[in-house]
Order: sequence, then C-alpha cells, then structure tokens
Amino acid sequence: MSEDSESGDEGSGEYAYPEREIDPSTQKAFVPGEGRISGYISAILGISSFLGVLCFKYPSWLTTPEFRAAYDLTLLRQLLAASIWTSLAFGLFTFLRRQNKRKGATGIAFTLVALAMGGWEVQLGELKEAPFTVGVDWLVLSVLMSSVFVVIEKAWPKYAEQAITRPAWRLDLLYFTMNTLAVGILLLAGNKFAPAAFGWAIHDGFQSWVQSLPLALQVFLLLFCADFVFYWMHRIFHTVPWLWRFHAVHHSTMHMDWLASSRTHFLETLVDRSMVMVPLYLLGTSTEALDIYAVWIGFQAVFIHANVGIPTGPLKYLLVTPQFHHWHHSSQDPALDTNYAATFPWFDWVFGTYHLPEEHWPAAYGTVTPIPETFVGHLVHPFVKNELVPEKVES
Repeated sequence: MSEDSESGDEGSGEYAYPEREIDPSTQKAFVPGEGRISGYISAILGISSFLGVLCFKYPSWLTTPEFRAAYDLTLLRQLLAASIWTSLAFGLFTFLRRQNKRKGATGIAFTLVALAMGGWEVQLGELKEAPFTVGVDWLVLSVLMSSVFVVIEKAWPKYAEQAITRPAWRLDLLYFTMNTLAVGILLLAGNKFAPAAFGWAIHDGFQSWVQSLPLALQVFLLLFCADFVFYWMHRIFHTVPWLWRFHAVHHSTMHMDWLASSRTHFLETLVDRSMVMVPLYLLGTSTEALDIYAVWIGFQAVFIHANVGIPTGPLKYLLVTPQFHHWHHSSQDPALDTNYAATFPWFDWVFGTYHLPEEHWPAAYGTVTPIPETFVGHLVHPFVKNELVPEKVES
C-alpha cells in the first residue's frame, strides 16, 4: 500500500492532484424536444408496467417473500396505473415528434399487453410456497426508484458534462437487471448460510436485550456491525490476488454514477451478502430496525457511487459520501487500496486505509490494467489464467 494511503494524505504536498477531463465525444446527452427522453420514459415505464402486472398474477414466483409484508396493494395499483398512462402519453409524444418512434412504440406495445392482462385492476394470483423466487417486484421498484438518482445527478452533478448514457451504460444496465432479479436467491442463500454456520452463537438473552434498546440504537448497531464485516470482506477482496480478480469487475467501470454500483461479479455479491447477513442474524433486532437498515443500505450503496457533488461539510467525516467512495474507485496511486467502508469512514481511519483529500476528487477511475469490457468477459475473468491481472499495490 502506498505511503500516502496509509498516512491519510490530505493532498497538501507530495502528490499533485489533476482535474478530471471527460471526452465530450463519448457523451450522448439528452436534448429536450428531440424525442429521446420521451422514448426512453415510454419504453422503461411500459416494460415496468408489463412486469408489474406479471407480479400481480404470479406472486409466488415473481415477488420476494421478505418484502411482501411491507407492500400496500392499493398504493402499488395506483403506481401501476400512473406508470401505464405515463408510458402511453410519452409514447404517443414520440410519434407526434416523429423522432425515436421505435422506443415509443416499444413502450406502447408493452403497455397495451399489460392492459390486455388486466392492467392495474389485474386479479392478484394465489400465493403459494415456491422453492425460489425471481425478484421481478424488486426490479420494477428499483427502476422507479432509480429515477430519483437520475434527478439528483442532474440537479447536483459533480461532472455536469457526463451524460446519462455515458460509455458502457448498457453493460451496467444489464448488471442492474441481473443482480436485481437475483435478490431472492441472494437473500435465500444468506438466510440459510447465517444459521447454518453461526446458529451455535445465538443467545436468546442477548437478542432480547438488543430488542429492548431504542429503535435508533438498534439501527446503529446493525449499521456498525454490518459495516465492520463489510470493511474486512472488502479489504480481503482487494488484498488476496485470486479474490481481487472477482472484485476487479466492480472496479473496472471508468465512469461513476448511480448505475455503476450494480457492476459486481455474481459470486462476489453472493459471498458479500451472505457474510453481512451474519451480524444481522446474531443481533436479532426488531423487524422495524431491519426494515430501516434495509432502506438505508439500499439508498447508500447507490448514492456513494453517484455522480453527485452535493457539499457534505463535516458530515463526510461521520458517514461515507460519494467523494470518499469515488476515491476508492480511483486508479491514482495515493488512492489504491483505500476507503473500504460503506457507511462509516472511521473504520478506514482506525485501520490505516483512509484517504480523503480535502477538496479533490479523482481524475481517473477503473483498474490499473483494464479487463475485458463485456459481461461474458467479466464473468470468466476470475477463472481465465492467461488474462492480465490488474496490478495491485502490495499491502
């Protein structure tokens, strides 16, 4: 590990921090009035509406058991109705503009199929126990929630010249879709791993004491213990060469935004989720605390990757911010193998891996040595011996 990384260099002397430059020729910005925005909105909402209707019809297979109890069916039907009508409206607009009609037609087609299947008044299917589920419900909700991050990135961007459709956005959208659909499998694996490996450590008295604590303190314990486990798992994936080959997939992105958080090798995600589930299982907090924890982690994991330059002031020393985590993704020497925490930067400060130059952001992202920029290339990268392994700084 570099000397700058260990000392938590603030960028005051030895290293000259360059400014990031984005090649405008690689950016395809959305221009209001040309029909692209309307076309994408129509297609995304049309497909989401179709998938939403499928979730109502086949809840046993397409909805996540851990989330079902929290669903308000009336609200979901209202959201589905809004999605259907909005998709139709924007799809028709593309035809009026006579531009990007293909995307508008895609949205209209999926919306009409959704309406033919019952639309927002579709009858809820019978709920049965299934051996596994595909998280289509979580995918639909994630697509709708992603609009929040798109708005945030456009309202408070760090790099305003970076377009939504920046290079490799389709690859990361594929990761977003695949990893979201796999949420049921990941939760199932984690829920089975934790009791199987650590069931012996359960203490009813301790869990009763935890549940007697104020809700805010329970949530803090969940965040603290989970982040402690994540810190060390994350650090191990950086320092063990064969594990780094898996984690290099996540670091291969060269443009940071909300979508970049989805680029992870499935096997690494499976290990991470399973290990982080252990402290949640052992603490035995209330359901309310777990729900708040899940919402926070879901937002935080995406937010810290986002192209957001919101000033955070002293908060950046208490919580992980986009600036802090962007440095973790930097390929610049002072930042290699630093900033492993996902919630509390204190862990990096305590264990000597803290790097946060006061006013600087990274100029370059990605692995030191590039890896194949395809989904299949990423999938096989950890197992192909003749590929270049990204260079690492010895820890």
